[in-house]
Amino acid sequence: MSTSQARLGMYRRRRRVNQVALTLSLAAMAFGVFWLIWILFDTVRFGFGGLNLAVFTETTPPPQGEGGGLANAIFGSGLMVGMATLIGTPIGILAGVYLAEYGQKTWLGSAVRFINDILLSAPSIVIGLFIYAVVVTRMKSFSGIAGIMALALIVIPVVIRTTENMLSLVPNALREAAYALGTPKWKVILSVTLKAARSGVITGVLLALARVSGETAPLLFTALSNQFWSTDITRPMASLPAMIRDFAMSPYANWQQLAWVGVFIITLGVLLLNIMARVFFKNKH
Repeated sequence: MSTSQARLGMYRRRRRVNQVALTLSLAAMAFGVFWLIWILFDTVRFGFGGLNLAVFTETTPPPQGEGGGLANAIFGSGLMVGMATLIGTPIGILAGVYLAEYGQKTWLGSAVRFINDILLSAPSIVIGLFIYAVVVTRMKSFSGIAGIMALALIVIPVVIRTTENMLSLVPNALREAAYALGTPKWKVILSVTLKAARSGVITGVLLALARVSGETAPLLFTALSNQFWSTDITRPMASLPAMIRDFAMSPYANWQQLAWVGVFIITLGVLLLNIMARVFFKNKH
């Protein structure tokens, strides 16, 4: 067999392997997209039809009651998610700055990075159970505070990882140019590296916010739920994920309809947050 024939045979084999790999990849993509479209279709079909003004102005109704809405659950979710993000974001950014700028080759940085990886991959129910044991049992009551703490522990590792990665992508030439001008390191971090990585850091915060918006398990162990309007974070507080879980498993048609409406609201909110994150990320490049 000549050299040209051997090369032709190798080319044909590689082409067949490439076609098989491409076909399998497209099939896997189609399989995932099929289920995603089905889920979104059912969410819109069952949830959008139940949207009305009462959903945002009235509290959750009793079983088989007329009217009612999700005002208390929407407020509770917004309050707990918002406060958890406000608490977790500065902690995550500061820790990410330390890992990227100070702790790259230190034992403390390695330990923090290892612990953060464990928190990042830990199931949310484990975090909820931890807060239950540490906070709820000591307070002897479920509360919005416990729910906020559980969600904050989910926000922090996501923000840490994103901040560290985004700061690591900033070219060292920018830092060296600032150092050459006599700029102190804290000002270099604040005015150069963080400013250059701003879009990526904001993207990480938005992704963390999107993740905690739909968490259910931690809230069942911490904030529990509340069918009445409540602004007291020291008492049990309603949330959309917990409400969806309870209402979806109930035998009452009005509760099931409200559960679908809650699913639609959360899905739409998370979709908007992800779009915002991608817009920021696109502007980064």
